[in-house]
Amino acid sequence: MDYNFKKLEKKWQKYWRYKNFLNKKFFYKKKKYYILNMFPYPSGEGLHVGHSIGYIASDIYARYKKSKGYNVINPIGFDSFGLPTEQYSIQTGISPNITTRINLKRYKLQLLKLGIFFNWERKINTSDSSYFKWTQWMFIKMFNSWYDNTLKKARSIKILIYEFNRNGNFNINACSTCKINFNAYTWKKFNSFEKENILQNYRIAFLSNRSVNWCPELGTVLANDEIKNNLSKRGGYPVYKKKMLQWSIRISAYSERLLNGLKKVNFTENLKKSQIYWIGKKYGINIFFTLKNNNNIKLKIFTYKPYSIFGVTFLIIPLESYFLKKKNIKNIVDKQNLNKVKKYILDFTFKKKDVKISGIFTGNYVIHPFTKNEIPLYISSFIKDDYNLNSIMCVPAHEINSYKFAKKFGIKILEVFYKKKICINSSFLNGLNIKNAFNYITKIIVNNYFGKISFNFKLKDAIFARQRYWGEPIPICFKKKIPKTIKVNKLPLLLPNIETYLPNGNSPLTRAKFWAWNKKINKIVYTYLINNKNILSLETNTMPSWAGSSWYYIRYMDPNNQYFFVKKKKEKYWKNVDLYVGGIEHATGHLIYARFWHKFLKDYGFVSSEEPFKKIINQGMILGNSAIIYCNNNKKEYISSSLLDLKEKKKLQKINIDIKFIQNNNEVDLKKINNLRYEFNNYKFILDNGKFICDRKIEKMSKSKYNVVNPDFIYDKYGADTLRMYEIFLGPLEKSKIWDIKSINGIFHFLKKFWNFFHIKGKFYVDENSPSIEELKFLKKTIKKIKSNIESFSFNTPISEFMILLNKLIKIKCYKRQILEPITILLSFYAPHLSEEIWYKLGKKKSIFFAKFPDFDLNSILEDEFNYPVTFNGKLRFKIKLNKCENINNIENILLNNKNTIYYLNNNKPKKIFILRNKIINIVI
Repeated sequence: MDYNFKKLEKKWQKYWRYKNFLNKKFFYKKKKYYILNMFPYPSGEGLHVGHSIGYIASDIYARYKKSKGYNVINPIGFDSFGLPTEQYSIQTGISPNITTRINLKRYKLQLLKLGIFFNWERKINTSDSSYFKWTQWMFIKMFNSWYDNTLKKARSIKILIYEFNRNGNFNINACSTCKINFNAYTWKKFNSFEKENILQNYRIAFLSNRSVNWCPELGTVLANDEIKNNLSKRGGYPVYKKKMLQWSIRISAYSERLLNGLKKVNFTENLKKSQIYWIGKKYGINIFFTLKNNNNIKLKIFTYKPYSIFGVTFLIIPLESYFLKKKNIKNIVDKQNLNKVKKYILDFTFKKKDVKISGIFTGNYVIHPFTKNEIPLYISSFIKDDYNLNSIMCVPAHEINSYKFAKKFGIKILEVFYKKKICINSSFLNGLNIKNAFNYITKIIVNNYFGKISFNFKLKDAIFARQRYWGEPIPICFKKKIPKTIKVNKLPLLLPNIETYLPNGNSPLTRAKFWAWNKKINKIVYTYLINNKNILSLETNTMPSWAGSSWYYIRYMDPNNQYFFVKKKKEKYWKNVDLYVGGIEHATGHLIYARFWHKFLKDYGFVSSEEPFKKIINQGMILGNSAIIYCNNNKKEYISSSLLDLKEKKKLQKINIDIKFIQNNNEVDLKKINNLRYEFNNYKFILDNGKFICDRKIEKMSKSKYNVVNPDFIYDKYGADTLRMYEIFLGPLEKSKIWDIKSINGIFHFLKKFWNFFHIKGKFYVDENSPSIEELKFLKKTIKKIKSNIESFSFNTPISEFMILLNKLIKIKCYKRQILEPITILLSFYAPHLSEEIWYKLGKKKSIFFAKFPDFDLNSILEDEFNYPVTFNGKLRFKIKLNKCENINNIENILLNNKNTIYYLNNNKPKKIFILRNKIINIVI
């Protein structure tokens, strides 16, 4: 009988959907196991083989834990707000809501074809109002919270306001950016606008002027991890700094807890290091530099290398610094330079790139606390320092960008002041090693009030807004510029319909005709009715993509609850994600945000654990063969790579194009490529003898790289079971692997061979005889290896074990049920369709999904001896231990010479001795 995988897989997928095995009530007294895949984004391209490896691995482990008796959930959902969908809407005019629904349907069908047992009844989409209602609710909770440094938790803003009314802010130990102290009397005299301005310095969700990464082509602010070399990772568009009034989340308040939490989780060391680096706690000292012409103004600089102070030759105030606010700039900049500085700041704000070394002298100086030398003060964003956003101490002898800046502006570069960890040319530190120099100078700085011992974190407050349409609406309205929250019982706040999705420097919602809030009736009304009394303007920015993905794992625990985002009983049962599977690219941003969000909810008792994820496995990347073309933006032309040398290529912008447009010999089909991205239509293509040639490069398989392999054609040619096993067989889950379709035939032939093994001359056959001891021992050994490999997440190794076992069974012609049933259960974790069909043919009424792991009684079966019950005329008299391999004649001889047998025979001769091997002995007298 042929292995008709198409017919077979279609049959069981239909059966599984009909039975809906996972949509059932749980017995909450059983032990649980919660498996989760990182939130997928449903793009128009659909699923690719790089995505599916993590889903297949989690499915293998979910099936294994289910067979071991656990309550298992392996839910799925979609992070369905985002930039790619909106970009598609801009190009086509199709609503992102419609596009998302189409993409979701396609993505689900592809996943179902893989035979993965996801809990589809728990499915959530971030763009569903029933979900983002609670994201909005949580934002309001953050808006109405502040972080108490004494209690180390978030608390209600009402508690803070109550304290302000009693004592002002003198006794408040909060994570705050408030720069003034006030008593109760002063607080009460503030008007509403002034009070709210102060509260914004305390709220966990707050508004502030931030220097952001602005991408005009995408029309939105981008996070640092969305940018590379001053270009957006999506599209390769220019990105530059711009100051904007932005919603932010005071995630910095949780820095210490985020750091400490890493001690309690089972993450890889590399993953922990990434998190530790991202949080970036450093011990050092704050040093004060006094402004030359104003003793009252001191620039505070944090450094963990105070011994480098004698190498300082200039200071920089970054453009992001609060010192450059309108009120402060006059005190910092010399009057003669004020207009030049203002022009520089204005020009910088509106230029498209900050590529060249730029900066401007303020005309002012600070005084070196030790040498009393005058140190020039500049304004620039060329030199970056994650720990000093207000001012930066520059040591050009030991920092490359400081060196470049000093060379350009003719600033003195002091000689090397420490070599081989010994200080030189460093005044009283000369001859000291670094450790002693650190301790000595720190003591002097503190004793002379030049500074204070401190520690600092690299982690900064997260920007929580995008100037886009397709995202969660922020539930805020404004009354005379004072932000007010929408009443929680009126959530969700839904997006309005708009005519065009293209941003024009502002969010598309600024053009919405139906986007104002009537405070009296608590409903959205027409924008033209805004009067700042009863009808207020609504926030036009939307939440970033990480908003919905920061807490989705909690909603999976109770997805259909209309009254709260999770019921306490269900949260306490499922509690943490036991196994989280996803790409290493989410090891910093997403993971930091999700851990922060969880801790915030813990502060209010909405969740019962401090950390959301117990164990994380980062699957390695599937590498594909990308296609790259070269762009000269100045001339608006794309140049065939065959016309360029290596130096020229380095100077030009590299752009990935879809590999489906590549013909033989790396030639690009230009007729098709113009449909990929609209900007190609506005550029000229420079050909080489009528051909446009691209370069190829092995790199991560990704939709943004346009090098993905769609699994649909693999389903059709080889089947889902082959694809599942092949992807896992490529190598260890956590390692990167190059996709090479040529080697898939080996897996396909194995499955075909396994199928044919059960079918002799076209008929299904299984031997009902008991297996030999050797056969059982070989089975036990195989089960033990596979179990050990799965538990250690070495999912690729068992496939070799299956191949070895099958060859052995063929060689010894073992078709025995007691051997084949356990093997079929084990294979079902990897090839569920084929295994389900064989299970059915073995006469099983329940799905193989419910079969128990086959190690429950093997130990007793495989003991060398069997304790035979010995009966006389059917009555049990005694037991005798005999070797399982003992010959029948030998068993009789041993039995007749046994003293118990002689006693019960009482000098009689037995009429008949019945021996059932490894079961019972009956003597008839």
